[in-house]
Amino acid sequence: MRLNAYLARAGVASRRKADDLIKAGRVAVNGERGELNTFVERGDRVEVDGVAVAPQALAYLLLHKPAGVVTTAHDPQGRPTVVELVEHASRVVPVGRLDADTTGALLLTNDGELAHRLAHPRYGVEKTYLADVEGVPPDDALRALANGIELEDGRTSPARARRVGRSRVELTVREGRKHQVKRMLEAVGHPVRQLHRSVYAGLDVSGLDPGNWRELTAEEVARLASLASR
Repeated sequence: MRLNAYLARAGVASRRKADDLIKAGRVAVNGERGELNTFVERGDRVEVDGVAVAPQALAYLLLHKPAGVVTTAHDPQGRPTVVELVEHASRVVPVGRLDADTTGALLLTNDGELAHRLAHPRYGVEKTYLADVEGVPPDDALRALANGIELEDGRTSPARARRVGRSRVELTVREGRKHQVKRMLEAVGHPVRQLHRSVYAGLDVSGLDPGNWRELTAEEVARLASLASR
């Protein structure tokens, strides 16, 4: 395991911040200064500032993210974060992001490899959103959403779109561009008033009140691993 991944699994810091610790010379492996390309093997002793650290048990949590909470581990503006909502023995971080005003399914884990794969466009993990929009989207708007929308950063991939209420659209996408769903709906003339992610990678938040979370079952973890290995 690469040293920065080991430190992340140990709950010391994110991989990016672990790189900073390594470059600052604060990390040692078997008594020698660690480098960015150092790999940690079973039985190696890793120390940060002279204190031994070890990986935590892998954890996989599903949170029903409420509105007004940011999808980070720490917010310099002092806003509440999703990590603060999850009291767990292992240090977990969110997989991907949801806007502060968006609610719904959010996965948190300390399995960095799985998180990276789930977030990678190659694996096309499905995300389903319920969007309350302005106006009443006609059938041609839904067809446009399904076929792909030309945005400033390129055309979106085919999606599934259907109207589930007078001004409510259910949209399933396999990409994860910034503000993608909001931008897609605005592009067809129906800006989003409220957005909820109902399903992420087959995980839904039914039975979870906003702000609550649960551990994934072994079967759910295995299904995620399967999605990220195709």
